[in-house]
Amino acid sequence: MIGLDTNVQVRYIVQEDPGQADAAARLIKDRCTARSLGYVSVPVLVELVWVLAGAYRYERRVVATAIRQLLRTIELMVEDHDAAWSALRELVAGAADFADCLIAHRNRARGRTQTYTFDRAAARGRHFAPVP
Repeated sequence: MIGLDTNVQVRYIVQEDPGQADAAARLIKDRCTARSLGYVSVPVLVELVWVLAGAYRYERRVVATAIRQLLRTIELMVEDHDAAWSALRELVAGAADFADCLIAHRNRARGRTQTYTFDRAAARGRHFAPVP
């Protein structure tokens, strides 16, 4: 199993640099198989959303589509897969940003019923509470 960094995912999705996009596609095609999955960590997911939304200014629905496709790719093992799906659903519903949603769902998966935050937008989400 190999790990995939954010920049490999970005080049594969965005396709702005033909040489790097081709190299990323070959790496994923050749090294990420049903027998030898490519590993996508939580930090990579968070960075990927941040880069697509921030640096490339992709709309929320486009970012959500990219993350959805990544989560559905059988040749990839995504860390905290279930929490990532839950965070994606909340992102699509217009709740807090992906990173905040993922934090809350990872905490819940580990038995933490509330996640406290100073982030007012995140605090409106059902798994967050504002710091008193």
